[in-house]
Amino acid sequence: MPPDAILEVKNLNAYYGPAHVLQDVSFEIGSEPTAIIGRNGMGKSTLCLSIMGMLQKVDGSVRFHGEELLGKPPYKVAAAGLAFVPQGRRLFQSLTVEEHLRLVSNGNGNGRWNTERIYELFPRLAERRRSGAMQLSGGEQQMLAIARSLLLDPKLLIMDEPSEGLAPAVIDHLIDAIRGLSAEGTAILLVEQNLSVATELADRHLVMVAGRIAAETTADELENDPDAQRRYLGVEPLAEEA
Repeated sequence: MPPDAILEVKNLNAYYGPAHVLQDVSFEIGSEPTAIIGRNGMGKSTLCLSIMGMLQKVDGSVRFHGEELLGKPPYKVAAAGLAFVPQGRRLFQSLTVEEHLRLVSNGNGNGRWNTERIYELFPRLAERRRSGAMQLSGGEQQMLAIARSLLLDPKLLIMDEPSEGLAPAVIDHLIDAIRGLSAEGTAILLVEQNLSVATELADRHLVMVAGRIAAETTADELENDPDAQRRYLGVEPLAEEA
């Protein structure tokens, strides 16, 4: 466990009706990026939603810098310093890039992030500022989803499958941007199905199996263990570079 733990999840359970999805999930993360990996349907997205206060039927404990968050509405979780980039981006079809950013930045001008700095991080968004969200490419939509979360000036950024559906060149830019955020002191909790992205961004990996944290490993161990790659993710081993 990290000695500088900032997020402490203990005995977390989550339910969809009678289905018991998360089962006594416990872990801690510190300031270094941490990845949650696992096959589809193991509860990774449910874990993100539970931490952010977006599910109704949850019990256990979620503490951030010692403050209990479980049971608080999402806006209070966000006010505590957590931001969430959901799978699928969830943008507003009728709003432009500029309008998305203005919607979040209103009344939040004293933090590290503002619209000008967002455009420095993602110059492509500056070029497309008057474009509607549905006119953007997948990569541009992902940039906008991350930008929207950064305007909340988070201490911890939770991202659910940020590389999903993106071209390799866009993924490389995304990796650089996330590395920059981490270097500036933003803690990162990453749910990622793309093993190469997960190992590029985080050294510590928590493996989810059937709603539980079943194992902990490192990027180096995972990259060099083809059996673990198949077992944990159901994928073929990462190809060796020529």
